[in-house]
Amino acid sequence: MGVPKKMFFTKGVGIHFEKLTSFELALRDAGIAELNLVKVSSIFPPGCKVVNKSVGRGHLQAGGITHCVLAEASTNEPNRLIASSIGVAIPDDPRQWGYLSEHHCYGMTQKSAGEYAEDLAAYMLATTLGLDFEESVRYDAKTEIWNMRKKIVKTREITQTAVGPKDGKWCTVIAAGVFVN
Repeated sequence: MGVPKKMFFTKGVGIHFEKLTSFELALRDAGIAELNLVKVSSIFPPGCKVVNKSVGRGHLQAGGITHCVLAEASTNEPNRLIASSIGVAIPDDPRQWGYLSEHHCYGMTQKSAGEYAEDLAAYMLATTLGLDFEESVRYDAKTEIWNMRKKIVKTREITQTAVGPKDGKWCTVIAAGVFVN
């Protein structure tokens, strides 16, 4: 398969009486239901570029084996807040790999779940670089860029939240980082 050169992010929500169908509807909402998704771990490949969803989807065919980092959460509990989030930390040096993180939870807002996933990806990258995250890493809120001992790292996240329907139907939320070859 080789090392992916592109990646896009997407998210979706689905609601149905059946849990599996709610997951399928979330995939449809995210625009990735017709792909055979294979979950992979958390490495953002060296030299990989983040592209928008329409560009990324243009390179994928229905039925194709497609690697992704996927976060999902489901509930049929009325009024239960659920969230799924993907965070990424991308080093400035394109020869260095980065990290993706997936986070799925109950009770966290979109903002807090997204920040958590983003921070988790930055933490994983910092510790891979041999840095003590608490002492060696600084975040510039103005530029939204992490500085890890003069190694500039950009982060981002995508998060989907929803509240369980009052009628007891299943609700599933997903967030995904989808690789493109």
